[in-house]
Amino acid sequence: MSKLLKLKIVTPERLVLEEMVEQVTLPTTEGEITILPDHIPLIAGLKSGDVVAFANGEHIPMAVVGGFVEVKPFDSAQGKQTEVAVLADFAEHVAEISNEKITQAKASAEELKKKFENKEIVDFEHFEAELERSLTRVKIADKWRARKYRK
Repeated sequence: MSKLLKLKIVTPERLVLEEMVEQVTLPTTEGEITILPDHIPLIAGLKSGDVVAFANGEHIPMAVVGGFVEVKPFDSAQGKQTEVAVLADFAEHVAEISNEKITQAKASAEELKKKFENKEIVDFEHFEAELERSLTRVKIADKWRARKYRK
């Protein structure tokens, strides 16, 4: 049996994914990286984009916004293994992003842009976070719409 990674994707609201995977590709602030078993320990900031795990011949795409990734070794019954912990501000599986959610995200982005024009009543941090979440959902859903992935 080939070596696997233990992947955990967590947001403040929920555990999004916990699974043994062959590899995972992440959008870090320094560029896109792919983590394989026995990767060196690492902590990096995440930027908005898609985290794509690969297991059993299938892609498992997740839309993520912000956060950190930590790669570290751990001891298991199978010996030394690698754990990848993604601590994201927001994350959801691409299959969770329905056409209705995409429409809502686009409408939300437009509404937030209009509010931005009235600079006196805008909470800029909230505006930026909501806009980034909406735009990431749309971008990642469009990217994976015609691709094959595990739901």
